[in-house]
Amino acid sequence: MINEAPASPTPPVAARRIVQRTHHGDTFDDPYEWLRDKDDPDVIAHLEAENAYTTARTAHLEGLRGRIFEEIKGRTQETDLSVPVRMGSWWYYGRTVEGKQYGIHCRAPLASEDDWTPPELTADVPVPGEQVLLDGNVEAEGHEFFSLGTFEVSKDGTLLLYGVDVAGDERYTLRLREIASGRELDDVIEGTFAGASLSPDGRNVVYTTVDDAWRPDTVWLHEIGTPTDHDVKLFHEPDDHFWVGADFTRSDRYLTIGAGSSITSEEWLLDADYLRGEPRLVWPRVEGVEYGSEHAVIDGEDVLFVLHNGPAATGEQALDFELVRVSASDPTGERTVVIPHESGRRLLGVSTFRDWGVVGYRRDGLTRLGLLGYATGAVDELTFDEPLYDVGTAGNPEWAPPLLRIGYGSFVTPGTVYDYELASGERLLRKQQPVLGGYDPADYAQERVWATADDGTKVPISLVYKTSFGGVGDAPRPVHLYGYGSYEHSIDPAFSIARLSALDRGVVFAVAHVRGGGEMGRAWYENGKTLTKKNTFTDFVACARHLVDIGITTPDRMVAEGGSAGGLLMGAVANLAPHLFGGILAVVPFVDALTSILDPSLPLTVIEWDEWGDPLHDPEVYAYMKSYTPYENVQDAAYPPILAVTSLNDTRVLYVEPAKWVARLREVEVDAILKCEMSAGHGGVSGRYNAWRERAFELAWLLDRLGVAD
Repeated sequence: MINEAPASPTPPVAARRIVQRTHHGDTFDDPYEWLRDKDDPDVIAHLEAENAYTTARTAHLEGLRGRIFEEIKGRTQETDLSVPVRMGSWWYYGRTVEGKQYGIHCRAPLASEDDWTPPELTADVPVPGEQVLLDGNVEAEGHEFFSLGTFEVSKDGTLLLYGVDVAGDERYTLRLREIASGRELDDVIEGTFAGASLSPDGRNVVYTTVDDAWRPDTVWLHEIGTPTDHDVKLFHEPDDHFWVGADFTRSDRYLTIGAGSSITSEEWLLDADYLRGEPRLVWPRVEGVEYGSEHAVIDGEDVLFVLHNGPAATGEQALDFELVRVSASDPTGERTVVIPHESGRRLLGVSTFRDWGVVGYRRDGLTRLGLLGYATGAVDELTFDEPLYDVGTAGNPEWAPPLLRIGYGSFVTPGTVYDYELASGERLLRKQQPVLGGYDPADYAQERVWATADDGTKVPISLVYKTSFGGVGDAPRPVHLYGYGSYEHSIDPAFSIARLSALDRGVVFAVAHVRGGGEMGRAWYENGKTLTKKNTFTDFVACARHLVDIGITTPDRMVAEGGSAGGLLMGAVANLAPHLFGGILAVVPFVDALTSILDPSLPLTVIEWDEWGDPLHDPEVYAYMKSYTPYENVQDAAYPPILAVTSLNDTRVLYVEPAKWVARLREVEVDAILKCEMSAGHGGVSGRYNAWRERAFELAWLLDRLGVAD
């Protein structure tokens, strides 16, 4: 039985102040657009009223929230250390300490230059020579929010570059610290984007700034010790469809500057020893062609490995990407095909080292890793035993290591770190995420089933559940169905301590791998964007219906969840098939998509046109988006209860979207509640304990809707 809440208070009622929006001969009367002005005291008052209403409506779940928080906390080894990563003459690692919100960044010296075996660190044993580089708890003092967007140590180990956001708006202040003395340098750079870099010689900082629409558009060079108004503009991208970024190659030979939209990319190289030179183009920009390059040295020649989806050697478009090798001095010259295009094998990326490379790719819906031999071009795939898993490289800054650090996990296997020894092929276990309280992966199972979409496409659904409650399909079970389905982002098998609180109550966690994601290759993405976007929504509905049809669950025992673009998915399926769900959890949901994508002054809008289409200039796109955008398609129907979660300072999906959506849902008497964090960003609150409490809040509501709240 679902816990009955106490007599409900009266929900806030947002005033209706009609703002008309007219495009392509169509006029939309928007009664709640006034909520966009967060400087308006009435807006803040309304959001605070929504929070008070949500607090009252969920007061009966306070005990459950507390139990879930304690379960997460009790399963987490709060005082812990990461596996050290070698860089230069040091091992770098992180500490977490019981009772502290943020991580502590540390390092310890190598035993010798031949030391490639990371020290086995124990929380209660002092590490010889340990230096604390940055303690997030100290840096966060006096701030409600804290996020670290840059953390990098110079190659000689003497300087720390770090960037901090204390508002949640993803604008970072860069600072430099002299490690030996702890002295802060005078260099302070405000308003940067995440991911700045130190030059290999330690004399310069390369950073990126954003325009008024929050688009990273300019790359800068700052010489340490000089005023910031002397900083040199290395590159500016005027086309507001493109983001820019910059990073140094692992070889330290080049600075790579990249510009990219959702469908097109372009790169330039700068000699790392002469950063004030003229950037050299790799390949010219061609609309619809994406590529990325990695530097290597083969037989004494500087070469680039270029992964691209342009015309392949066979003449066909390399939809799932092809890997070629070119001369770094003449990138547009002769191409040598290293890995040919193969439909259904989506090449994801290549990492180059001095003597070998690593290729990441996706086949049959799962990530794969292969070692690339420079001499032969052969790819030797690493194999794993589980039917569902996720694998990738992790923490490999050195140019010539004898080991490859990889990360591995699945729905039932906690995150695991291996070092793969190139000479022997041996896989060395360095650490597995500890799960306290007697967790046994044998108590859980994971499997994949397939739904059939409206057009006959087979859509994979991943399932994970605790076997003591029986197999799936033996009897209807409560189901937590998750989905995303945009930007070619894949929801790969990953372990979650918080999820155990649901699994151990008999819940089946399911992931609908809908089109618009990248699980099944580039075509899977292409068939779930722009004018095929509705496939994302109907695929999710087909997955939900399939879980009912095969007896895994019933509609009243299924709650759907999605966040950001997945929140758009939640709003769309609520309109399409409200009868299929017992509840919908929408986290920072993109539910007023058409309004946002019509306004090029808003953050990210123009860049987003490649993903959703351009409704401002294209009447067909306008009509298509208007037919599915959740806010404009709320119906007078029997919706399930809805919880929307947002953040006031989110720069990616503005708080106003769920605020407007909830107000509109209330017009048709939907039981919808809104929780707005007043000092957080797109990723929610900062600090691990705060994040656990936030997730406990969401899970308590979800479990209550599933009828398994205890």
